Amino acid sequence: MCLAIPAKIIKINKNLAEVESMGIKKEVDITLVPDAVKGDYVIVHAGFAIQIIDKKEAANIENYFNEYFDGQKH
Repeated sequence: MCLAIPAKIIKINKNLAEVESMGIKKEVDITLVPDAVKGDYVIVHAGFAIQIIDKKEAANIENYFNEYFDGQKH
């Protein structure tokens, strides 16, 4: 299964960005979204930011993930 997750860009250094998603920070390549700036929300897949999304859409997607993972706890 492949997942793409929303993440907020914390800082940018050339074509790499530090992003945060659900409390986890990591570095991703932003070559595919050259207009991305600090503070933007992006969809991340396989180490690459693949699309810029708005904050509301990012929150909605994150809520779906939280609901799914909460439902997995037994």
